Amino acid sequence: MNLVTVVAVCLMAISAWAEAESKSKSGRGRGSMWWGIAKAGEPNNISPLAPGITYLDPAIHATLRRKQRRLARENPGVLAAIVKGANLAINECQHQFRTRRWNCSTRNFLRGKNLFGKIVERGCRETAFIYAITSAAVTHSVARACSEGSIESCTCDYSHHNREPQMSNVGAVAGVGDWEWGGCSDNIGFGFKFSREFVDTGERGRSLREKMNLHNNEAGRAHVQAEMRQECKCHGMSGSCTMKTCWMRLNSFRTIGDILKDRFDGASRVMVSNSLLRNGGNGVGGGGAGGGVGGGVNENTLTNRAGSSSAASLKTATNGIGGIGGANSVLSNSIHARGAGHAHQKRINRYNFQLKPYNPEHKPPGAKDLVYLEPSPGFCERNPRLGIQGTHGRQCNDTSIGVDGCDLMCCGRGYRTQEVTVVERCSCTFHWCCEVKCKLCRTKKTIHTCL
Repeated sequence: MNLVTVVAVCLMAISAWAEAESKSKSGRGRGSMWWGIAKAGEPNNISPLAPGITYLDPAIHATLRRKQRRLARENPGVLAAIVKGANLAINECQHQFRTRRWNCSTRNFLRGKNLFGKIVERGCRETAFIYAITSAAVTHSVARACSEGSIESCTCDYSHHNREPQMSNVGAVAGVGDWEWGGCSDNIGFGFKFSREFVDTGERGRSLREKMNLHNNEAGRAHVQAEMRQECKCHGMSGSCTMKTCWMRLNSFRTIGDILKDRFDGASRVMVSNSLLRNGGNGVGGGGAGGGVGGGVNENTLTNRAGSSSAASLKTATNGIGGIGGANSVLSNSIHARGAGHAHQKRINRYNFQLKPYNPEHKPPGAKDLVYLEPSPGFCERNPRLGIQGTHGRQCNDTSIGVDGCDLMCCGRGYRTQEVTVVERCSCTFHWCCEVKCKLCRTKKTIHTCL
């Protein structure tokens, strides 16, 4: 028995154990166990074992569902992008909530718990943000990896290249366009669709909680797609710009995080509508990847800043996801490539539902809004049952009246003030070549910590 066979047998045993564990858990966490890949995915755990075979660390393997493992095998290179996306989501979540009572703390998934703790068992605002930011991060990371050539099953998005050069109405030379499509656009089509296939695995939309998860996952992806921006490069003699070549580029993930944080502050409490399916199938599935989960027409029509509709950007024969039979489509490599049209329609209907507000006087949530089912628990005191650490010992700002202020952060318990001496690098200078020398400076800082 050679090494490859031994590894295959071990992975099969781990797969059986993982499936049994997932069946024994509540359905609320069915689609979230993959988050643990962020802690397990060290570079040495994702390395080629033999030509055509990728070794998965058992810890990584146990966090993925069967379909997710299949997608990772059939799209070589995508696993590293998912690991990068998961860590990107964690870092952004902790940055956005660094001054809040709940600071998006994570735990070691090897203990058999959810990466973000027991808070995800509650359908509150914090859970909504976690689902949205992780879905957005996978979309962002995979779309960027395609344009960088890191994933074998996708490349740049060349769908714009077939369009006519853009002409200027004022001062344009006859027959000469001001700019034309070219370059290597980030493949948002592949990233959007792969995120649906991978992240939404396990969320069947049969319960209100699963519908909440699907909506927030879709909202995260929608913001990544809507924030695509146009970048251009000038061409011409002596630095002139007689012609520009333009392509579509993903916005920074910090921008996406800022927007989702605003959506968190304005999240909508919802309940499921009596009529789950929309008339005419105008929901997410009916409109392609650019459609929204719920809300009005304006929210469901996602357009990028260049003015082209997102649905059009997805309908590419080779790199996009709209064409089922495309050579570079994720569908050609995934489980759905072998399914009939009925299976495709069944997958579409999973997104085709309408959530209505808990308060009848509020408007229905839009495609980019975050939704939640129940109020957030109190994060002031330690609650092991919900995995809440409390705010005892947290640093606060005694001059702020916001959420980072000592009055709110410490929940009225008061705070302790102390002066500490901090040693920091300062007066750094660059010496040719190639060294940076710094001095060590001692400064006194006043720190306030909650009682």
